[in-house]
Amino acid sequence: MSLKLYYAPGACSFVPHAALELAGADFEPVLVKLHKGEHQTPEFRALNPRGQVPVLVDGDTPVTQIVAICLHLDARFPQAGLLPAQGMARTRALETLLWMNNTVHPTFTHVFMPAKFADEAEAQAAVKARALGQYRQLLGELEALVAAKPGAWLGGAQPGVLDAYALTLLRWGGFAGIDPTTLPQTWALSQAFAALPAVARVIERERLQLNVYRPVAA
Repeated sequence: MSLKLYYAPGACSFVPHAALELAGADFEPVLVKLHKGEHQTPEFRALNPRGQVPVLVDGDTPVTQIVAICLHLDARFPQAGLLPAQGMARTRALETLLWMNNTVHPTFTHVFMPAKFADEAEAQAAVKARALGQYRQLLGELEALVAAKPGAWLGGAQPGVLDAYALTLLRWGGFAGIDPTTLPQTWALSQAFAALPAVARVIERERLQLNVYRPVAA
């Protein structure tokens, strides 16, 4: 059956995008230009009524939500080791994946899009400031997880979806004014992951810069 991934450059869709390349999957990448509202078109809404990327279409069936897509790909390509296969290693990996998705990711949304959570400019600034402090703390937690990783990669011996999500979350920190090099373990992991040929193809396709941090001029 055919595979098609709808993605937006630099968005969380990077995670399944990298997973597909790591798995050596034959898939069609479809660029969705969020700034042009392509995620709100009737055609895209027919795939995902929520108007969000990523969307994985497997055959004729669309699958949405990062965790669901990652689990689907892990089952579809077990040889790729996108997640540990069994036991406590798998449990711990899923624990980390869910934390990334249900805690770290939405905290950044509050930093990047505070208008989704408050109407007044003053309230939006307060939402952003509070979330930024929380995001810094969460990246610190991620740094500790990377430092204690069970192998060369977050999931163990093979690179997978946890490493892709870690890179994404760290990269987003640059947009929030967090220098990734101040999190040396996660920065080193992200650089090593980005250098893998499969991941490098994704970075080139999405035209991503790994470190987007810019110091504020004095």
